[in-house]
Amino acid sequence: MSENTNTYDRRTMKTRKAIIDALADLLYEKELHKVTVKEITEKADINRGTFYKHYLDVYDLYDKAEQDILVDLGMLVLQLEELPSDQFFTHLVNYIDDNRAIFRMMFSPNSTSKLRDRFNRCLEGSFRQVEAEKKDKSASDITLRYQTNYRTRGCVAIIALWVRGGFMEQKDFIVKMLSELDSNTEKYISKTK
Repeated sequence: MSENTNTYDRRTMKTRKAIIDALADLLYEKELHKVTVKEITEKADINRGTFYKHYLDVYDLYDKAEQDILVDLGMLVLQLEELPSDQFFTHLVNYIDDNRAIFRMMFSPNSTSKLRDRFNRCLEGSFRQVEAEKKDKSASDITLRYQTNYRTRGCVAIIALWVRGGFMEQKDFIVKMLSELDSNTEKYISKTK
């Protein structure tokens, strides 16, 4: 019985990933309110019944995909926040590369900004927590808030440029760029104790 359950779970996960990837691809081309279930099912190579087995409509799919992405990203950032900058960004860039369709959707001009904003807050919260612990300050310290916001926006801008550019640059280049710029920002923040 458990083997059938595992097969079913893998199949379900594969189907959901195909549906989410199809939505992500379509959102790169057009706005959410213009995406149809028919387009998603054709792109994911599934029938409409399979789609409706998992989601109520396109908006339900988007909301659930966004929720899943944010949980995954939150868990990833929590696992990585204590790592040195280069290791942190190596894992983050690998995760982004493994989930290209999702990040294309996130940084698409046709996507809602809600997902990007939450990604920003997730990274910023991680940076702020680490810096607060280093400086033995409250994470709500106003100077720390501004510094970590600046740090986060710079990192996200590089990631967005890479994603919108079609992942043309090698991952090693992006990791190096993020690590160097972030390290310099971190050094500045450390000097302002």
